[in-house]
Amino acid sequence: MNLLVGCDVKCLKSGGYLSLAPIKQNIMPETLISSPVSLTAGALEQLLRIRSDQGVPDHYGLRVGVKGGGCSGFSYLLGFDEPKDQDTVYEFEGVKILMDKAHALYLLGMEVDWLEGLNNRGFVFNNPNAKETCGCGTSFSA
Repeated sequence: MNLLVGCDVKCLKSGGYLSLAPIKQNIMPETLISSPVSLTAGALEQLLRIRSDQGVPDHYGLRVGVKGGGCSGFSYLLGFDEPKDQDTVYEFEGVKILMDKAHALYLLGMEVDWLEGLNNRGFVFNNPNAKETCGCGTSFSA
């Protein structure tokens, strides 16, 4: 008896048990408990304030990612957004964090902090994967 769980046409043609190929399904992003990035208490407080002040809908999450460009090669992305099919969704201190699966390699272990000083005010990215960062701290090379 052959059990054909998650079997597609290629699998069926091969007899159903030698080379199982999973069926691609269009499902919502998976929610995982452990986030590859962390937020400091200061960053969390500012993000919750921004969410409230801007009236961000509840189903939006905090998108953390990278994009090409900036002084050092990559720039950080940080903002509220809706989940996309290519995202993995994490929970951190009650905040839903959205991350494109391809960005995890660059962001694993990163901490997002909030700095408020005389010369600087804003989010700071402490990324252990960065080989170089620019002077303003918003771009890096990996």
